[in-house]
Amino acid sequence: MSVHVHHSLEGPDGAPVVVFSNSLGTTGAMWDAQAAALSDRFRVLRYDTRGHGESPATPGPYTVGDLGGDVVALLDRLELERVTFCGLSIGGMTGMWFGVHAPERIERLVICCTGMQLPTAEMWTERAALVREKGMGEVIDATMERWFTPAFPERRPEVVERIREIFLTTDPEGYAGCCEALAEFDMRGQLGAITAPTLVIGGEDDQVGTPERIHAIGEEIEDSRVVILPNARHLPAVEQADALTRELEQHLSVEVTT
Repeated sequence: MSVHVHHSLEGPDGAPVVVFSNSLGTTGAMWDAQAAALSDRFRVLRYDTRGHGESPATPGPYTVGDLGGDVVALLDRLELERVTFCGLSIGGMTGMWFGVHAPERIERLVICCTGMQLPTAEMWTERAALVREKGMGEVIDATMERWFTPAFPERRPEVVERIREIFLTTDPEGYAGCCEALAEFDMRGQLGAITAPTLVIGGEDDQVGTPERIHAIGEEIEDSRVVILPNARHLPAVEQADALTRELEQHLSVEVTT
């Protein structure tokens, strides 16, 4: 059953809609830079993934199909027929699910910093158990190391501190439920069904959505373009915000034939 996820909608009425989907352990606020750059020309719809931010943390486990269903229900409530969907990490997995299972709703697709499958299932279920038992603080330091290159906290400590606070205030059950969704996710061999023009983007030093995993996604989607951003790990939407926004703006300018 879908849940009513928290969302914000800004930008001109009647403009094309761009939906942003957050990573594991963040909220729609991770897309602040992109929303600021686009909301004069596009309707920007940001939502907090189930179990994150102000969205309900129902008991886990979840599946990526559950998370995708939440967004379908949101689009239906807002009476939005077709959108551009941009997701990072588990948000990118939600985007893959959308492209395969609800292609009629997707005009363009942006998949960031993820994989068609992220090994190992045991690692994700163990992390779920850990945060349920000991809380989000138990995994915060390792997470920040995966998310940002060492130079970024020195250059922008206030940005990293804000992201840390968002992570630490994430509901452990919501985070764990999404970890369990990652454990079972596997869309290898299915992405050939995606027909929307797709941008697949990753960070050069990302150990989660590695460049190899990013290229593998692009190889399965016929109408796709792959970009690897230098000096970035798992959250280039924050660390390399301007570069990611430029690539997104270029993708949004692509003419879509129906």
